[in-house]
Amino acid sequence: MIRVVLPAPLRILAGIEGEICCEPATETIAGVIDALEARYPVLRGTIRDQKSTARRPFIRFFACEEDLSHEPGDLVLPEAVRQGREPLIVLGAIAGG
Repeated sequence: MIRVVLPAPLRILAGIEGEICCEPATETIAGVIDALEARYPVLRGTIRDQKSTARRPFIRFFACEEDLSHEPGDLVLPEAVRQGREPLIVLGAIAGG
């Protein structure tokens, strides 16, 4: 079971309160996003582009204090995340000056 923390706007959109758990087909970033989009169809296209499956520019992925945003989607998540000790954090980035 993978624990996932979503940013407040995505939780509101999907009607989720707090942290969620999912059982992805693969223990990868892409596997988790696939599982989230299957369970919460309203999230399709909000975290990654539906056609290219590329991460949206202002979305970041963190796990075990590491930025996984630029890693490939088929990257196997850290052991602590796979075992449910640590969450995969999906974070909305902020830009500006």
